[in-house]
Amino acid sequence: MGAGGGRLTRRFDDLHIAGEAAAEAFAAAVERWPADGVPPDPGAWLTTTANRKAIGRIQRDDKHKEAQMLHDNPPPEPLGAIDDDRLRLIFTCCHPALAMEARVALTLRMVGGLTVSEIARAFLVQRTPMEQRITRAKAKIKAARIPYRVPSADDLPARVSGVLAVLFLVFNEGYLASGADTDPVRHELTAEAIRLTRLIRALLPQDGEVAGLLALMLLIEARRAARVSAGGELVPLAEQDRGAWDAALIAEGHQLVRERLAAAAAGVTPGRYQILAAINAVHASARDIRDTDWSQVLALYDQLVRLDPSPIITLNRAIAVAELDGPEVALAIVDRLAEALAGYHVYHATRADLLRRLGQSQQSRAAYDRAIELAGNTGETAYLTRRRDQLAPTFEERT
Repeated sequence: MGAGGGRLTRRFDDLHIAGEAAAEAFAAAVERWPADGVPPDPGAWLTTTANRKAIGRIQRDDKHKEAQMLHDNPPPEPLGAIDDDRLRLIFTCCHPALAMEARVALTLRMVGGLTVSEIARAFLVQRTPMEQRITRAKAKIKAARIPYRVPSADDLPARVSGVLAVLFLVFNEGYLASGADTDPVRHELTAEAIRLTRLIRALLPQDGEVAGLLALMLLIEARRAARVSAGGELVPLAEQDRGAWDAALIAEGHQLVRERLAAAAAGVTPGRYQILAAINAVHASARDIRDTDWSQVLALYDQLVRLDPSPIITLNRAIAVAELDGPEVALAIVDRLAEALAGYHVYHATRADLLRRLGQSQQSRAAYDRAIELAGNTGETAYLTRRRDQLAPTFEERT
């Protein structure tokens, strides 16, 4: 929905009207800007256009009186500890009355500005059921008259898990954009996810998972400058120029991880984001991929699997297993995930790499083909294509 999403929701007090008006404004920009030129302040143009579209919608619904009132500035409202439109909108969408998946999906659409197709890919589902899920969530918020505000301190713990899940997925979409018509890395999304996580940390300074998520984001964001080649190809961790990593972000991330490790030593059980941050801290500490402490990485994944035995976590753990026990052992683990992750491109890319390392070029090529077919990220597709084309020719190709 973009930067004006919170302002539109505040003004019109209706998620559906705000969302549709923002979408119409973007559509108008796509149609007019190529002919008229990009305006000096694109954000202001979009906000003004969205306001007009929303007022027009209300007028078409014969709500003339309400539409007239909307031409005036909205009355001031009491501010919470932090006055931030997007943060208010996140907490509105992440109300406990909604199922967790609905909270996350709706917030990705309204706050992150992700398309329904991008959200569906994040959940590994088809577009139509995801669109229906988002529509139902909007309707439930309207019917239940869920307020547009940052909740009180007592209400925060019930909401924060959904909020963190949303911010993590927004960050992931920026870190590795899923659409074929976007840049491989969308810095505006990673930067906004980090900004909002910092605000939530100010609200909940003692929450370990908030600190863990912030550390995780910082340690990953630190690698951004090294992640895409000049030719637009994604650069994997093993091939990145570590001298290009952002030392200040790494230092901040490490400090947060050390604080959480101290809490764990005092008997506080770490959560999912704290463990993921610790894994990334191990990678960030290695001067070279060969210096990586894979035993520590695997131990952390073992801890994480006990908390979250999801197929994707198991897949990531298998990559560490390959470094310690070899690709054959890892491939046996990966193959057991075939049914659960059949539509997930990273599953096929991981399997392709393991088969390549085992010298099984024909099977590896087929796995790369499937990964390329499923991957939407242009930089990732370019990398996978190069790796596939570097495979040794099969007997049939040589004869």
